[in-house]
Amino acid sequence: MARQNFGGFGGGANMQQLMRQAQKMQQQMQEAQQKLDEASYEATSGGGMVSVTLSGQRELTAVTIDPQVVDPDDIEMLQDLIMAAVNEALRKEAEARESSMSRIAPGMGGMGGLF
Repeated sequence: MARQNFGGFGGGANMQQLMRQAQKMQQQMQEAQQKLDEASYEATSGGGMVSVTLSGQRELTAVTIDPQVVDPDDIEMLQDLIMAAVNEALRKEAEARESSMSRIAPGMGGMGGLF
């Protein structure tokens, strides 16, 4: 009976080495995930008139509004500034997550939060 070679993974030593590498990568990814979850991301809009902070778990943790930007006759502008700051903070968080994960496993950072 012929011995099957599964694309170079048939040898016991090779398989053990592959498993160790996979476990190491998994540990690195878990550590990176924890660091990202513990981080915070701040963004501003309106030249710093509105500032927001998000946790690494994408929760809004702080909103700071300069009183000068509060105009009761133009609430829409304030809403737009808040929305712009939140969206920028979300972009920063996603960029940090993508960068961190792609350093550990190139090509896997953009897997929609799978890792």
